[in-house]
Amino acid sequence: MNENNNRYSDKDLAEFKEIILKKIKHAEEDLALLKSSFKNDSSNGTDDTSPTFKAFEDGSETMSKEANVQLAIRQEKFIRDLKNALIRIENKTYGVCRVTGKLIQKERLKLVPHATLSIEAKNMQQ
Repeated sequence: MNENNNRYSDKDLAEFKEIILKKIKHAEEDLALLKSSFKNDSSNGTDDTSPTFKAFEDGSETMSKEANVQLAIRQEKFIRDLKNALIRIENKTYGVCRVTGKLIQKERLKLVPHATLSIEAKNMQQ
């Protein structure tokens, strides 16, 4: 393995790029679903005639709408982080810990492809 030379090979980078592109595609699909769900929320439930049930439903609808907004915000940040990882792949700086300067383990990058810290550096921060 190329642990000593301070960057991943082009072959490795291409592999990570594939993983990231798939994750971006899924994340953008999830985000679209979330956004459509809170656009639709406003039109749902208007045909219900029971006022007590309606009031209860409005409360849970508001909560779920807020939860969806929070999820959407997190999803947008996740997509932005993944796109930044693609830029690092292009610059060939991908997978290098921004604290230690060492390569981040492949296993970690496969699980968290937008990681910029090695486990070692992450533990130092705690």
